[in-house]
Amino acid sequence: MSAGFAMSDSIQIVNCHIHTFTADHVPRDFPYVWLRPFRKAPGLILALSRLALWLGRERLADRLERLYQFQQQGVRASQAEVLQDVKRHYPSNTRFVVLPMDMAGIGYGPVAADLRAQHDELYELRLSEAHFGTVVPFATVNPLAPGSVDEALRAITELGFEGLKIYPRLGFPPDHPDLMERVYPEVVARGLPVMTHCSRGGVQGRDVDDYFADLYTRPAAYLPVLRAFPEMRLCLAHFGGQTDWRAYAQGTEPAGEDNWQVQIRRMIGSGDFPNLWTDISYTLFHFDDYIPFLRLFLAGNGPEDKAADLLRQRVLFGSDFYMTRQENLSEKEVCFRLRNALGEETFRQIAEQNPVCWLQGDAA
Repeated sequence: MSAGFAMSDSIQIVNCHIHTFTADHVPRDFPYVWLRPFRKAPGLILALSRLALWLGRERLADRLERLYQFQQQGVRASQAEVLQDVKRHYPSNTRFVVLPMDMAGIGYGPVAADLRAQHDELYELRLSEAHFGTVVPFATVNPLAPGSVDEALRAITELGFEGLKIYPRLGFPPDHPDLMERVYPEVVARGLPVMTHCSRGGVQGRDVDDYFADLYTRPAAYLPVLRAFPEMRLCLAHFGGQTDWRAYAQGTEPAGEDNWQVQIRRMIGSGDFPNLWTDISYTLFHFDDYIPFLRLFLAGNGPEDKAADLLRQRVLFGSDFYMTRQENLSEKEVCFRLRNALGEETFRQIAEQNPVCWLQGDAA
């Protein structure tokens, strides 16, 4: 058991959403070329982020905070060091779905280590003695980047990666022809799950404005994919994201059908998409604000609430480490609070049972 962790090893937590990439995988000029001189002063970047938030520039604040976190964790020499950092928050038998990113072709300059190198390092991490049995590696793909599709297929077919991560905010729709014709069919043939970013915040291609980033990322953008590949186990990460959870809680825009959190709940609860999932990564790190809503969504109105029952079977535990390093709560604190708030049975379902079903395709 990890030092200081009191949670029983009788439950095998699967964290379905972490990142281990380092500064070598982040473009030189991300997120703004004028910030390059500040890379040696991360405290100043964090101060700029707080100022942007105070001025109401939430998207700018989000990008600056992400740069800060990239720098804080990016100074690590390897993905193994990043993984070791997160493992100390969890019992020793915890498994981690590790999600790489391909940011080489998003308009912010070169990266020191390309996607192939990132995948190969993750492959070695999976086999290393120190982390053997811990890592569930996913391939990633950006169909706009030359060679990315071939590299994703190599990671799946030759390296034996166990799933696929896509990130449409980089500038492509989830039903991009290369994905629909080459990547998804391979994923389905191998029975692998797919994770996709589904939040209004996050990394965007340099030439992608907010309108198109949201258009490519919104839950409805996945309808063509869900209809074409109904057997593919697709997870919409972040349960719509903090902007939409906050709006739901406060009764502000985006409201009603425009709220992504509401859309995801209705899509899953309808029963029309039995292989659609969501995870609570990052969003639930604003714990006190949103845990009462999550608890009620999962509990529903009793045993006859079929929509709540379906949702409870399709929510996954994930943290989004290391983006969560910008929050006050640690990974360990969120785990304990979540277990206490949801109760043992529900926590076990989203942190142990549902992840196994999503990863392996076993019946819920």
